[in-house]
Amino acid sequence: MKKRKTAGALTLEAASDQTKYNAREIGQHLADDGSIEKNLYECAIHHSKIFDEDEFCVGFVITSDPLIKGIMRRKFFAMLYLPSPRPEQAVFLYNKTLAAFTKRLWILPAAFSGNPQAWTMERLYQTVNVPKQYQTMKEWAEAFYDGKFWEFIRKQHEINMLSEIEYLNTHREELIQAGAKEMPPGITEAFDFSKINPPKITDAIEPLFN
Repeated sequence: MKKRKTAGALTLEAASDQTKYNAREIGQHLADDGSIEKNLYECAIHHSKIFDEDEFCVGFVITSDPLIKGIMRRKFFAMLYLPSPRPEQAVFLYNKTLAAFTKRLWILPAAFSGNPQAWTMERLYQTVNVPKQYQTMKEWAEAFYDGKFWEFIRKQHEINMLSEIEYLNTHREELIQAGAKEMPPGITEAFDFSKINPPKITDAIEPLFN
């Protein structure tokens, strides 16, 4: 049996790697190998047995590994509402009746990057003219920083799905009666987008889901 490397060994190996990786090439590789699509469908099928609603959101975020420095992982999730937007996140709309994804709701890149050539949320927001393939992503970044994200997404995709905060407020009593703990005011209050600007954006290190 082949001996597996320990977390410490993997950490040292990752830290000593001086290779310069191209984020676009890595992203293309992940899309081509089919692993993201496979995991998205696995997550959707699993939650189809849990959720009663015909449509719900399925997505993933890219986060750093808590134990191994330099290792990034994809965390998949499903929600009955539009999840809170964050850097390095992709969200899709899944239809249980059709057993298929019907809309790509949004894809957000990293907040910042040490590479001046990388198209991040900050650069997309601040750059007037961007390459055609990044135009839609720029619109998502602008809606995020301008505090109009939910309105923009619903209008763009012609949907009326509630956001996370709106859903919790609407179903507060039902959740309490079902045994869920009442959310503290700081969580259920509407998100203050005025607190978000490129230098102060929260990075996608800790995923906000189970």
